Amino acid sequence: MDAKITDKSRLPSRHVSEGPARAPHRSYMYAMGLSEEEIHRPYVGVATCWNEAAPCNIALNRQAQAAKLGVKAANGTPREFTTITVTDGIAMGHEGMRSSLPSREAIADTVELTMRGHCYDALVGLAGCDKSLPGMMMAMVRLNVPSVFLYGGSILPGRHEGRDLTVQDLFEAVGKNQAGTMSAEQLDVIERLACPSAGACGGQFTANTMACVSEAIGLALFNSSGAPAPYESRDQYAEASGRAVMNLLERNIRARDIVTRKALENAARVVAATGGSTNAGLHLPAIAHEAGITFTLDDVCDIFRDTPYFVDLKPGGQYVAKDLYEAGGVPVVLKELASAGLIHEDCMTASGRTIGEEIALITRDPDGRVIHPISAPLSPTGGVAGLKGNLAPEGAIVKVAGMEDDHLRFSGPARVFESEEDCFAAVKARSYREGEVLVIRNEGPAGGPGMREMLATTAAISGQGMGKKVALITDGRFSGATRGFCVGHVGPEAARGGPIALVRDGDVITIDAAAGTIEVDLSDEELERRRAEWNGPRETLYGSGALWKYAQLVGKTCLGAVTHPGAAGERHIYADL
Repeated sequence: MDAKITDKSRLPSRHVSEGPARAPHRSYMYAMGLSEEEIHRPYVGVATCWNEAAPCNIALNRQAQAAKLGVKAANGTPREFTTITVTDGIAMGHEGMRSSLPSREAIADTVELTMRGHCYDALVGLAGCDKSLPGMMMAMVRLNVPSVFLYGGSILPGRHEGRDLTVQDLFEAVGKNQAGTMSAEQLDVIERLACPSAGACGGQFTANTMACVSEAIGLALFNSSGAPAPYESRDQYAEASGRAVMNLLERNIRARDIVTRKALENAARVVAATGGSTNAGLHLPAIAHEAGITFTLDDVCDIFRDTPYFVDLKPGGQYVAKDLYEAGGVPVVLKELASAGLIHEDCMTASGRTIGEEIALITRDPDGRVIHPISAPLSPTGGVAGLKGNLAPEGAIVKVAGMEDDHLRFSGPARVFESEEDCFAAVKARSYREGEVLVIRNEGPAGGPGMREMLATTAAISGQGMGKKVALITDGRFSGATRGFCVGHVGPEAARGGPIALVRDGDVITIDAAAGTIEVDLSDEELERRRAEWNGPRETLYGSGALWKYAQLVGKTCLGAVTHPGAAGERHIYADL
């Protein structure tokens, strides 16, 4: 039986619903059809990133209605609102990608402002695309209210000539078309087949990686991230999430009671085990920042280094999110990690139970196809590796899932490009050579601005059959769908005077993912000489507006590319005002 909270004396919504002075506020509630009883119940914000930009978010509105039913059934009053989303698949490969990472901050900011402005007591957040997932979780931790996260679900795989398709295949098909190995007619066929339903990109790209994180970190109910977006069964998870947030509210279990240092380590374990997106190395530190926890790219990579990779998912592997769900989903992955002593089982979750208590309820075992036993992993170390060296003193990151051991080291002469467009043009014209290290700079958080992803370029390289014959490094980012020897997040970025700004054509760069190093064959003295000659950061076109503001505020990539002091600068907790 769901408990009824009748005392709002310590809840934020008392400021808009209780006492004679709030009669004007209550009149607005009556205008929206609320009853007297509903007005005096706790208010739960139901936030979605619904829009018509892409299939990732198109099913969120339906799921929000189910979440609201759960809140109502548990004697809360749901108040639905929306925020923005920039969908990476649409923004990819052009100037629109500069808006992607800043949208994470805008999502967190707008959810915070809506919650504060209307004095909501708790939050159910639904998100469906790459930056909307961490953005929503950041808002939960920032506000520190009882919170439950719900992923909108993945897309169903396309099917062509006996194999599954994802949008990654289509980006790579563009490269094949450019190389003359795929006709325009063939390209036309697969573009119509690759994305057959609502939902986020189907491989273990950034959206599905962060969906797995939502369960492992404890903000989402177990198994809620798995069912594909078109499945009506997702509504049951949504309804349960609405009930769950009311349980958390009654017990005063808040987001920071769930998102602890141990919970962040659990989340990083799942990213490593599933060969997840390198973007987790950006988003986990940003979520930690909201809680006042220092959890850097180095910390994430340390966990990657000693976590087995045992879940066979695209882009490095064979299977898609739907297959993971059918094999038992994140709960089975967590159960395997726990069996090896790699999970902190005392962490609280959105169900009100600890992660250990949740794992104890899981009866399924690895299927040996999608989820391998942790005792027989695909690789003894995680699917993502951290790098450091004189080219990246603050670190860098590379996805190694699916790469053979003899391809974990690459050394070659640099070929330097001042932007992604310059590199893509060279790739399109095939005016690069086997054995080169392609360097794309001025694409960091401040220098871009916006830290663009390079999927169009990396996919074209793979489509041309050159994925194992060149390496690519950047102070920008890579899509979770990227494969090949692609190093991102190089820090400090070029705009902040990092060594990547000083590299010249022909400099020999050596990347060793097994050893965790990235070096340019230059002495400290030569680097300092070049620094003295450096003319400073490239001027961009963005001298006003949101991207200008972002460039002024954004911090280091290794700390999550955040734009405010986080919990360390707090003077109050919202929920206690």
